[in-house]
Amino acid sequence: MSRHQAYRNYDYENDLDEYEGVEDEEEDEMSAEDKVQMVNGTAEVQAMLGPQASKVTTKQIQEALWHYYYDVDKSVAYLISKFIEPPAPKKKKGSDPSPDDVVLTAQSKASNKKLAATSNKKKGPTDGAADGLKTLKVDDTPLPKSKNLDVLSEYEKSKAKKSASFVVVGHVDAGKSTLMGRLLLDLDVVDQRTIDKYRKEAEAMGKSSFALAWVLDQRTEERSRGVTIDIATNKFETDNTSFTILDAPGHRDFIPNMIAGASQADFAILVVDASTGSFEAGLRGQTREHALLLRSMGVSRVIVAVNKLDTVGWSKDRFDEISQQVSGFLQGSGFQMKNVSFVPVSGLHGDNMVRRSPDPAADWYKGDTLIDELENSEPMARALDKPLRMTISEVFRTTQSPVTISGRLDAGSVQAGDAILIQPSGEKAYIKSLELDGEPVDWTVAGQNVVIHLTHVDPIHVRVGDIVCDTRQPIACVDSFTIKVLAFDILMPMQIDVHRGRLHAAGQISEISALLDKTKGTVLKKKPKIVKPASVARVVVKLGSKVPLETGQRVVLRSNGNTVAAGLLD
Repeated sequence: MSRHQAYRNYDYENDLDEYEGVEDEEEDEMSAEDKVQMVNGTAEVQAMLGPQASKVTTKQIQEALWHYYYDVDKSVAYLISKFIEPPAPKKKKGSDPSPDDVVLTAQSKASNKKLAATSNKKKGPTDGAADGLKTLKVDDTPLPKSKNLDVLSEYEKSKAKKSASFVVVGHVDAGKSTLMGRLLLDLDVVDQRTIDKYRKEAEAMGKSSFALAWVLDQRTEERSRGVTIDIATNKFETDNTSFTILDAPGHRDFIPNMIAGASQADFAILVVDASTGSFEAGLRGQTREHALLLRSMGVSRVIVAVNKLDTVGWSKDRFDEISQQVSGFLQGSGFQMKNVSFVPVSGLHGDNMVRRSPDPAADWYKGDTLIDELENSEPMARALDKPLRMTISEVFRTTQSPVTISGRLDAGSVQAGDAILIQPSGEKAYIKSLELDGEPVDWTVAGQNVVIHLTHVDPIHVRVGDIVCDTRQPIACVDSFTIKVLAFDILMPMQIDVHRGRLHAAGQISEISALLDKTKGTVLKKKPKIVKPASVARVVVKLGSKVPLETGQRVVLRSNGNTVAAGLLD
């Protein structure tokens, strides 16, 4: 998580400018991380060159790696073209060309400009190499090779564990991150030494009770404020299932991040605070809005974790009171109660999480533990045979590629060597390699959270919220669309923000086409002036720019920091 955040807004152009202007100064200013990447990259380049590695110096290898942001393929391609198998230079009458002459000739051919009159200026071979780097284009690197696998057939033969993602939502301070930290501790995903380390760090900040939450809240700002800001992810496995946790922020200021989490989830854990006064405050706050958003994003299965019940003596009456009230508004939000479960837990102490509570006061609860409820939850049906679709959750740089992305495949499948299209930029890229759960793989399918190392694409064209799609069946980019929505607030022609996963765009409701019957979908009234809360309507939305959207996708409409509607694109 932390490395993704570090490179999300990485300024590649600025870094390149600095390199070109102050080469000698930067040699002594490498960070510890750069040094590690340089050592690893040098070893990879030498391994790929094999016997030919003796034809280049370590310094030449490292100059290429530094210039290409540690992209091994591009560095190897440059070294071969420049030093190992260089093209035969054309000699001028009377003298051999200088390194500058070679470089300037190549540059003038590329730009159709006249050769600058600097042939009598001599430079060392190192300067010529640095200039020569500029002439190598992305397309000069070899395309990654594909094994041309039948991915669906491979998936059926693999007998892999089922994969499922769940989002953890609820009002701010309900204890979501602590609950998940305790779950990971009790499942031995993190060890006690790590928790003890976090506890010491938390005590130094006067937040000793936040140690478990820090397993997921890694950002400095999250730790200092004591709230989750962005989607925190982690993984764990049981005997039958590989789970991905999406810990969503509860604070109303970060609802767009919660929407991003819900859009990737198969089911949800709704955490409510059972302590006196807190449940009631949460019900008036984000608990209700989160429930509405979950249903709007297509989540139908909810496990309600009634947290901090130990603070009220494991009162069964309090548990029943909360269960009754939450059941009421979940039903009102469109959930079927057969898909809703309630579990009394203590996130701080681990009661009823993985093991039953040892407290005699909690003996009245005979139901499943939280982990049992998760195991009994079926992930959504996978669109395996549909065209490739993946929303980019993170963009970062690695030793394998200067453009690495991660996200959950919404539909289709991919394999190493495939060509893909990035929308809305319309740029084509190739998949150099794939990672699943930290391990290299040849292919991946819908429903899995994957890391993709790209090649042959400029990082400027790849952003969080963009869509990775099939080059033959790409997703369209539109600047207006019609949507059937359920109104949460009064709707009229107004300015709104459109949210779908990590994508959000400014726009406006330009027209209300019709008011619809909730159950039948028939038109009740054409072109009403306003739509009242809890009504269903068909509206036209116009956007300020083109974004990748298609029929059947779920989107959320927000205005002035509030969710006003949600629905499906017509």
